[in-house]
Amino acid sequence: MRAAIAFGLAGFVAAAGVKAASTTLDVIPHPGKHPPSSAEIALGKTLFFETRLSSTGTVSCATCHRPDRGFADGQRFSVGVAGTPLKRHTPHLYNLAWNRTFFWDGRASSLEEQALAPIRNLEEMGLPGDMAAAKLRGIPSYAAAFQEAFPKSGVTMANIAKALAAFERTLVSNHSAADRYAAGETNALGESAVRGRTLFFGRAMCSTCHSGPNFTDGLFHNTGVMGDDLGRAAFDRVGEFQMRPYPFFQMRRAFKTPGLRNVAMTAPYQHDGSEATLDDVVRFYNQGGRDAQSYGKSLDIKPLNLTEDDLHDLVAFLEGLTAPVGIQ
Repeated sequence: MRAAIAFGLAGFVAAAGVKAASTTLDVIPHPGKHPPSSAEIALGKTLFFETRLSSTGTVSCATCHRPDRGFADGQRFSVGVAGTPLKRHTPHLYNLAWNRTFFWDGRASSLEEQALAPIRNLEEMGLPGDMAAAKLRGIPSYAAAFQEAFPKSGVTMANIAKALAAFERTLVSNHSAADRYAAGETNALGESAVRGRTLFFGRAMCSTCHSGPNFTDGLFHNTGVMGDDLGRAAFDRVGEFQMRPYPFFQMRRAFKTPGLRNVAMTAPYQHDGSEATLDDVVRFYNQGGRDAQSYGKSLDIKPLNLTEDDLHDLVAFLEGLTAPVGIQ
């Protein structure tokens, strides 16, 4: 909440015509403060598009995280090597370097840990254990690339994770029209988007959870999405019986707040892909969620009584967060 207030205040100051402080997104944080080598990043990029990291040779990271789809894939549920829809919607990959937890339920605590999970998952890429590393060791070009990037250890699962994470940390979206407006370029956003920005940080309450430079608090909330997916509560019941900031069972059906960078490119929305458009999303929150009776729903999710013009303005501001990321 403090972060939301702080960023909301920064937004208010910028709207008043005062130039905001420079964003922290200009410097990518790396584990141990040791930036990867160019060879490591290049290897990670190659691995990201490598279908041989799947059991069938048909699925890569980029199959579900397509650059032309905002590093999501435009589907409600992606399909992996098992040929069946996955259980949750594919999230985007923008600005993951600043995340503290990964996946919708936050079960991974590092980008390296997250990178290996889909490879080993039998429904996603289908190479459990160390099978992926063993497979790549038999490919001369990969043996050489790993030797260059990791001369002391070569092809290992840990190094696959490091390379993928190194590449994914380069996927930074910044300097959108909304950023330029916040920095004092008052004509960067249209009138509708400016009104939407005021709503976002004001009575629409969006910045309560979508705070900070990446427009996420990194926390978990039950927002009233329909369904029986337990979310964070499936493995983390810490704080379940506290009354504040949310009611009992606060982790039940709670999911991580997604960042909003390039959100206009990454439809559909929510952890289950149940909202098809940004217009659907703002209407979802305007009515206080789809499931009004969800036990443990965040106290911040309640009817907002926004007008049709308000909803249109909010979408215009969200579209102003677009700054596509090119891959070299």
